[in-house]
Amino acid sequence: MKKSIVYFTKDISSDGLVRIYEALNQDLKGKVAVKISTGEPGGHNFLNPQLIKPLVNKLHGTIVECCTAYRGNRFDVNNHWQAIKEHGFLDIAPCDIMDEEGEIKISLQGGKHLKGYDIVGSHISNYDSMLILSHFKGHQMAGMGGALKNMSIGVASRNGKAWIHSWGNTADPDECWDYTDNQEAFLESMAEACKAVVTYFKPENLAYINVANRLSIDCDCNSHPKEPEMADIGIFASLDPVALDQCCYDQIINSSDSGKKTLVDRMYDRLAIHTVDEACNLGLGSRDYIIQCIDE
Repeated sequence: MKKSIVYFTKDISSDGLVRIYEALNQDLKGKVAVKISTGEPGGHNFLNPQLIKPLVNKLHGTIVECCTAYRGNRFDVNNHWQAIKEHGFLDIAPCDIMDEEGEIKISLQGGKHLKGYDIVGSHISNYDSMLILSHFKGHQMAGMGGALKNMSIGVASRNGKAWIHSWGNTADPDECWDYTDNQEAFLESMAEACKAVVTYFKPENLAYINVANRLSIDCDCNSHPKEPEMADIGIFASLDPVALDQCCYDQIINSSDSGKKTLVDRMYDRLAIHTVDEACNLGLGSRDYIIQCIDE
């Protein structure tokens, strides 16, 4: 398979974000959804609204999210809207909780767990294209959170998240935590959900950016994340989500930063790369890539 291009800049700024999007040469058409994590109240590592504002505005984009499967402050729609407001996202662009008015099933061909469908917020049908704009970091359950996690768990409705976490056993958020004994099945289910989203939008209507800063071992869904122990790296972008997450994973594993150990241990412990491997097996991209630095 031909190697995918992953673009990179050390410039973690609004200008760097716009430039790396432009390097992709992917014109996202129609009504554009910008999928981010709006962050659990109490946390502080989510993407800064002022950092992403120029790019979101350039795309005339709408920031989109869905409610959580765990009973935090974004489980309830009203509380989630309050978090979005308090974190400053309503100040920079229109926002949309995609499962506020329900959910729909989107088709999934292939896979072992999700039984032919993914469950996503019903408002997904309002959008023609999507930018998966992710804060790359560790994650307490998935090992790492990048493009693939943002596209799977992130686009899923509250019940859809339960469907993925339980690897197709239940769509009840209160029951899904009974199915945490098969890590590989969970990670494979995330990859399957990604395939459903890619099939829904089609590859030409998707683009992916990972911002590798504030590299905590914990996700933005954690209200009290551990402080990062390694330095920021930069911004990565690709039209291939598999190559993008593989590249970010490799950058941390191969880093000379002495503070990487806890993050590396988290990714190893939770088998984080298995999601990338399964997404590759499902035909979503290549684990072989070339890094093209746009700073040069």
